[in-house]
Amino acid sequence: MIDPMAHVLLRLYLAGQRPLGPGKVRILECIRDGGSISEAARDMKMSYRSAWLLVDSMNRQFREPLVRTSLGGRGGGSAALTPLGAEVIRRYRTMERATHRAIARDLAALERCLRPGRAARPGGHR
Repeated sequence: MIDPMAHVLLRLYLAGQRPLGPGKVRILECIRDGGSISEAARDMKMSYRSAWLLVDSMNRQFREPLVRTSLGGRGGGSAALTPLGAEVIRRYRTMERATHRAIARDLAALERCLRPGRAARPGGHR
């Protein structure tokens, strides 16, 4: 389903590193809520390997890990956010809300300039 309202995706390029955006923050939230990378991967409909690579890249990007993991055993492994991981989520979501507030009027004005009934494809360009 296409969201009828205009929206913005916040992507941060911190010190020339790979971007931190909504997907990475969402996987952190899923790990926080579910306690494992595999559950986060399922929630996000991605492979475990893709999720693990995202977590690994974020852990390498920051001076401290954002996610700590424990090896699996009978009950499987687990993952938990570090305090820095929780801070990254909090700060990103704060910046996202501030961005939306700052541009809401201009975004609505541009949306009113669109032709009626012309919904763009998600993530695509016309």
